[in-house]
Amino acid sequence: MKDALTVVATVDRSEEEAIVRARRGDAGAFEYLYKAHCRHVYSVCLRMIKNPAEAEDLTQQTFLQVFRKIGTFRGQSEFSTWLHRVTVNIALMHLRRKMQAEILFEDLHHTGSDHKAPREHGSSDSSMLGAIDRLNLTRAIRKLPHAYKRFFLLYDAFGYQHKEIAALLRCSTGCSKARLHRARKQLRQLLQGEPNRTVADVAAA
Repeated sequence: MKDALTVVATVDRSEEEAIVRARRGDAGAFEYLYKAHCRHVYSVCLRMIKNPAEAEDLTQQTFLQVFRKIGTFRGQSEFSTWLHRVTVNIALMHLRRKMQAEILFEDLHHTGSDHKAPREHGSSDSSMLGAIDRLNLTRAIRKLPHAYKRFFLLYDAFGYQHKEIAALLRCSTGCSKARLHRARKQLRQLLQGEPNRTVADVAAA
């Protein structure tokens, strides 16, 4: 038992030393941190993205971000906790971009294969109104506080269950449910507070 504790203490000291050296730009220290944590980062990305190739790319992006931002790590929490937050944020940004790309693709698809705009039927055109509704929703989501936005995107946009969200974000299922409820409530308020935009407004956006 004593030997096991000694090993853990040695590992902790090695990581602390690597973090200090990494702040100074030591490439060997970065490599140490990468090897120590890359499997966990990849696992988190894969659970969120569900695509091995994209998860691999996001793992690399996460560590690039870590190397750029490691100077902001002050040791107020465990390095693994800080790294987990960075990983989740990188994956969520990827999911948001993916959602916006899907919306854009859907809108372009409605224009037809000849790339001409949809036929004009005035403000009653359902395709145009649908595009406006989606644009308003996207804008409202962007205005959500970060603490709420993550839960809304994971649950409503990408179909994760509260148990999965709790595991990813390291919180309780009750916290996930409460944050989602507040996110939806604030979204409704944001959408009700924004007047319907005209086609001209959308074109100018």
